[in-house]
Amino acid sequence: MIWFTNLNDAVVYPRQYTLTVVTPVVPGQGAYDNLPVVFFPTNTQTSYVLQTTGNPASGNWMTVTNGVPFTGLTVPAGTGTAFFRLAFEGQIVTQIAAGAQLSLFLKDDGSLWGMGDDSYGELGNAFINYIVNIPFDIISNSVTTVSAGNNHSLFLKNDGSLWTMGGNQYGELGAGFYSTNSPYGFFSPQEITASNTIAISGGGGFSLFLKNDGTVWGMGMNDSGQLGDGTYNQTDLPVQMMISNVIAIAAAGGSHSLMLKTNGSLWAVGEDNFGQLGDGNSFSTTLPEQIVASNVTAIAAGGAYSLFIKKDGSLWVMGANDSGQLGDGTYNQTNRPEQIVTNHVTAIATRNSTSLFLKSDGSLWVMGANDSGQLGDGTYNQTNRPEQIEPGNVMAIAAGGFHSLFVKNDGSLWSMGANDSGQLGDDTYIQTNRPIQVTSTSNPLLGMTSQNHQPMIYFPTAAAPDYILQMTTNLASGTWTTVTNPVSFSGLQITNAPSPAYFRLY
Repeated sequence: MIWFTNLNDAVVYPRQYTLTVVTPVVPGQGAYDNLPVVFFPTNTQTSYVLQTTGNPASGNWMTVTNGVPFTGLTVPAGTGTAFFRLAFEGQIVTQIAAGAQLSLFLKDDGSLWGMGDDSYGELGNAFINYIVNIPFDIISNSVTTVSAGNNHSLFLKNDGSLWTMGGNQYGELGAGFYSTNSPYGFFSPQEITASNTIAISGGGGFSLFLKNDGTVWGMGMNDSGQLGDGTYNQTDLPVQMMISNVIAIAAAGGSHSLMLKTNGSLWAVGEDNFGQLGDGNSFSTTLPEQIVASNVTAIAAGGAYSLFIKKDGSLWVMGANDSGQLGDGTYNQTNRPEQIVTNHVTAIATRNSTSLFLKSDGSLWVMGANDSGQLGDGTYNQTNRPEQIEPGNVMAIAAGGFHSLFVKNDGSLWSMGANDSGQLGDDTYIQTNRPIQVTSTSNPLLGMTSQNHQPMIYFPTAAAPDYILQMTTNLASGTWTTVTNPVSFSGLQITNAPSPAYFRLY
């Protein structure tokens, strides 16, 4: 008999269990990279049936049927190992955003979640002067994109509509009014455009969005010309930027904006007192100007500096460098693009004076300010050279005011840095200089027990999510595929029950 344990998809409290099955030896317990898994030697060519019981002592096990019976799990033949897990369906984090003291993330079911400061309504929680230190569900479905300004938030739905919430002192929500007597704006999400929006970016006191016709629109603060409409006039309604054929946008925590065109050219507008526009001078501009002619693939705007990636995977920087955020080994600002990394860079993120980037091997690198531990290197020391934090398996990154977020390939969310408003989502208000896994109250904490010397996994009585069975033959790859033997097994429903539910493969 082979017993089966489930893998919680790492958006819950970490549980470090591994069951080793070498028939007929009794399985043992261990750990692998904080991931509980079950694995079988691939030279065992046996099929299994997934079974469940509410009382293992009774000996009564039932075949799991969810539409169709799940049968015939075949362990591949070979000399290696096959790993199996149950992954939370609808619990995998796919996208993240960080503001001054808040964090937002999307799950693969289209739900929008948030934690941290809600003093301005930026979490859409309908309460002012309120902070949340565990993730809560803001929108249950249909969200495709999320972005965070300093004190306001934006998101898109799958119909192309744009929604905003939070601070509105400068009109950054685009709702047609200013919160002149206080910084408060919307405490619940409000629709700004009904369709055709494909990208969003929140800045310090302004917002940008991109339509599917390649036009860019902005609202809010415009004291440095960051809205790119040829004026310095702030606005509480969207105004069109004087640029076209744009495919990507980036608004800064400061007062400048970056745009990427379809031909790979990089354009910039707004404040330039530290050289963040990269045009060789320090004069603000109200009209977008071309900085790089071609081959740019990704952009990010920091407090007073900018990052971009070229097609060859090289990383380039320009602007302020007082905390070493440019990563060139100095603390000298530059008003021209400077290459920092020659290749393999795939993603960038920045806010204030902290920079993060990913390489093609999934490794996470950081540089710049670290006064709250936001670099996650175990210190509070800033660095002016790129430093590796995670060796692989990272797929998304976000930089906040004084905290950072990243998502691993398994869909788990991790955070580090300041936590005074609960923005790390770990159910505390304690800052950390090492990555910690974000707590999600919607996911049960899996337990371990045994019966007749056989280890089993069980679910708490209040657990009621759906699961999908997944398999990999290489844990280090971070790639899991849904098991189809011969039909896809999905939708295992753990219903609310007065006692735990136990599962095994038999």
